[in-house]
Amino acid sequence: MEINKNDLLCDTPWDWWWPAPAKLNLMLRITGRRNDGYHLLQTVFQIIDFCDRLKFNKNDNGLITLKQDISDVATDDNLVVRAAKLLKKEAGYEGGVTIEIEKNLPMGGGLGGGSSDAATTLVALNKLWQLGFGERQLIELGISLGADVPVFIHGFTAWAEGVGEKLQKIEIPQKYFLVIRPDIHVSTKDVFLSESLTRDSKSITIADFLAGQQRNDCQGVVRKQYPLVDKALKAAGIFGDAKLTGTGSCVFVQFDDEPSAKIAYEGIKADWEAYFVKGLPVSPLIQMVGSN
Repeated sequence: MEINKNDLLCDTPWDWWWPAPAKLNLMLRITGRRNDGYHLLQTVFQIIDFCDRLKFNKNDNGLITLKQDISDVATDDNLVVRAAKLLKKEAGYEGGVTIEIEKNLPMGGGLGGGSSDAATTLVALNKLWQLGFGERQLIELGISLGADVPVFIHGFTAWAEGVGEKLQKIEIPQKYFLVIRPDIHVSTKDVFLSESLTRDSKSITIADFLAGQQRNDCQGVVRKQYPLVDKALKAAGIFGDAKLTGTGSCVFVQFDDEPSAKIAYEGIKADWEAYFVKGLPVSPLIQMVGSN
């Protein structure tokens, strides 16, 4: 997804539709566990051109509201609402906003949709409310909402460590991807509680990753707990090395060229909910903020 140039021609950023892109975890290693139970990891986040979109409208009542509810998510639990309230409180801002969400990313698929929506909310309202918070401040707020939020604020293909908050921009060849979404919601909590989850993988370097060390430590657990994910991995595996993103449920195969990815997509879309997507070196959200 590229920036909608019609948005940039609007009189004010309040008229923009703000992108919230998805991500893929190209690799995920669990290297330890903190005393508070959070898992230490190494991963590579790849931003892709598949996005939700958000629009922010001023209101006069000082409240944070949604124009429409998201199914199966209570308004107060919605990460977008929580992000806006957190930023409003941190800044001591008195105004309100009504948020409209165009939801395209599947929930519970490991693509980071809720986290990306939260990140876009923090970045957009920081600009719209003219708060002047820097990236590091926004990331510190974002990590309290979820481990995947910081990378969407960072906005670049990134090597991540810690619980996902230690980010390093990296440059890798940009690929095309077939993504398959099994019709099932994977519980991240259950995956990380599994006794069979590897929690002591040896740390690797970026060079190791580029040389091909790209496994996902959660993949074996998810395949065993969710037979439909196992079936999706086998279906995708016809076209290449199929991997789980995050804790799933989505699986993906990467391709060096666009035609090969499109052929795979055309060959599987009749049997699975599938997406053809492109890797992006920089998030369209960051491009939008930098364009004005």
